[in-house]
Amino acid sequence: MEAIYQIEKRHQNCAGHKKVTAILNNENGKNQEIPEYTFSFDFRINIKRVRRIMRKHGIKADVRQKKRSREKEQQQYQEDNLLERKFIQIAPNLVWVSDTTELTYGRNNKVRLHVVLDLYGRYALSYHISPTETAEAAIEAFKRAAKQAGTFAPMIHTDRGAAYTSKDFNNYLISNNSKHSLSAPGTPADNAVIEHYWGDFKYIWMAHHSHPQTLAELKALVKQGVEYFNTVEISSKRNNLTAEDFRNEAV
Repeated sequence: MEAIYQIEKRHQNCAGHKKVTAILNNENGKNQEIPEYTFSFDFRINIKRVRRIMRKHGIKADVRQKKRSREKEQQQYQEDNLLERKFIQIAPNLVWVSDTTELTYGRNNKVRLHVVLDLYGRYALSYHISPTETAEAAIEAFKRAAKQAGTFAPMIHTDRGAAYTSKDFNNYLISNNSKHSLSAPGTPADNAVIEHYWGDFKYIWMAHHSHPQTLAELKALVKQGVEYFNTVEISSKRNNLTAEDFRNEAV
């Protein structure tokens, strides 16, 4: 404690636990240019110990906090949202939307389900199940969508999940000449179509079937569910057609 107090005094009470630890372990306090340091230890000091002591005694680095411009951030979010909730599209493959949701099987084993929807008719072009939400898994879902559609949409809309804001994912979109539209943080209405899809998928499909006990059972159930919403369910928004019939009619 005495050594930490010496360091904090010398550094205007602005030294965090990382800096304090580094100073403590600098020749164990020997050969210091600053005579104020009088401590000396015959063992190496762990950063966890320093952090624990500082927390216990309420020692915090008095550092300058970065200022955030809420107005500037909001403006950036508006500029990033290229779709602007224009969910009605006049032809297939103009805008695809994507998101992930959590599904479980057995005793609370969790996976992520990725789906890529074409806004025209809300047709599910592809899906992919992965252990976690990663850029690689998101890219795989879009590769499957591109294979199914035979093309790539000029605009993709997603939320700001880590997978979608990653460098790898955005480089993948650039390589396919596709613009990336993003929802504002905490604004699911910006991606309302796929949020509605998740609600229906879980309430209409998953909740009306037995809970899958294995990953294989879950994959089979998801496959059947995607097929149901593409080829069986009808909607007045599609002139009471299925998503597949509505899409084929356009073709």
